[in-house]
Amino acid sequence: MERTEEQWLTHLIRCHDKELPELRKLNSYYEGTQPLSYMAPELQQELQETVRQVVINWPRLVVDSIEERLDVEGFRFPDEPSADEELWRIWQANDMDEQSQQGHLDGLVMGRAYVVIGTRADDAKTPLITVESPLDMYAEFDPQTRKVRAAVKRWSEESPDGKVDHASLKLENATSWWLKEKGVWVEDPEHARDDHELGEVMVEVLANRPRLKCPNGVSELADVIPLSDAACKIATDMMVSAEYHATPRRVAFGFGEEDFVDANGRKVSAFSRIIGRMWATEKNRKEDGADVIQFNEASLSNFHETLKQLATLVASISGMPPYFLGHATDNPASADGIRSAETRLVKRSERRQRGNGGTWERVNRKVLRIRDGEWNPEARALETIWRDASTPTIAQVADAAVKKHQAGIVPLRQTREDLGYTQAQIHRMEEQDEQTAQDAMQRIMSGDLAALEAGPKPPAELILPEAAAPEPVPVS
Repeated sequence: MERTEEQWLTHLIRCHDKELPELRKLNSYYEGTQPLSYMAPELQQELQETVRQVVINWPRLVVDSIEERLDVEGFRFPDEPSADEELWRIWQANDMDEQSQQGHLDGLVMGRAYVVIGTRADDAKTPLITVESPLDMYAEFDPQTRKVRAAVKRWSEESPDGKVDHASLKLENATSWWLKEKGVWVEDPEHARDDHELGEVMVEVLANRPRLKCPNGVSELADVIPLSDAACKIATDMMVSAEYHATPRRVAFGFGEEDFVDANGRKVSAFSRIIGRMWATEKNRKEDGADVIQFNEASLSNFHETLKQLATLVASISGMPPYFLGHATDNPASADGIRSAETRLVKRSERRQRGNGGTWERVNRKVLRIRDGEWNPEARALETIWRDASTPTIAQVADAAVKKHQAGIVPLRQTREDLGYTQAQIHRMEEQDEQTAQDAMQRIMSGDLAALEAGPKPPAELILPEAAAPEPVPVS
């Protein structure tokens, strides 16, 4: 049965509300504000004013190690050797250098982020692109086409009468705006409906590791959170031990609880059930008297070894090199060893590039549809240009790129892309190459060979072959 717009709105909001607790939990682990796990409530109550939780934020390290390798450099049509300048102009006009980074980050942390495409009232040739957090937005997929069939974005605003809840409902042929009045959603009279009749929802999903039965993606932290909880618990226990055991421990014989009072005669917590500063026992004072002895301080090395083992497990699961987690060795790794250790991390990053690249290509198809008023069939073969996810040295990259170009395997533009130059930099280089070639040709035509020798040289492939000298005519 076909849902009405109001039914779609309430359905999507209800689904979003179910996911919000888990999304907020994942976000707290990235921010390092998660609650302490694996500790008895009685112990937390005893220590709450003495020792704070020690947060070892491995979740942020795992996410940032991948996100730092996801940089979009441009978009290219199949028959064009360089990036499309118009698509890059629209990308830059929407601050997508920054927004795309934030979308990749939220996708890795919470499993997904959303990209919304719309129009601008002041510039019809520059469609509007925004990236939205899954804490504010939810989308539902069509089970047959696996495309987004409905989405909702929610936000709140303060007004003189209190907080007002707003929502934007995005369907295949229309976008409408709503607000809540007296607990009921009604259409917002200040925003006109947009009946675009495009046949597609102007929303795309940046999903992390989507699966056939889970198109919304999975958080990159799913496997790391239990180990992070354990590390935070061990580190906190280490601080507790430093407070109570790393200094010499005392035992008092022949003292009663009434003997432990402060300057005002009030009892102090000398008989802690779990951890105490002093152990004491009451005996017959007439026969045994009182005595105080001192134990040696405890070593914290057992905590260090446990943390190292947990770090090794995190490195194994996340694909990060052990030295990312502070696991150093006596012998420093060679350059080849470092590259070998990063192989899994690089491959994981390239997988994220492939998945996110498909999303950005679909976004640009819808951008072109809004700009041109019709679907561009060539945009189905768009390619996202990514920066190299690996970290080779500059000398190694330059040596390999130049050798491939000299052997005629790749053209000059591809060589410059392999060297890591941006599309804007390559465009300026090509303009300079063209100007240099024109100047050289003009000097040749004018016969100014001396100036040609002293001036800048054009690229090798632009130099014309020397004309063969005419053979002498034999004189009879």
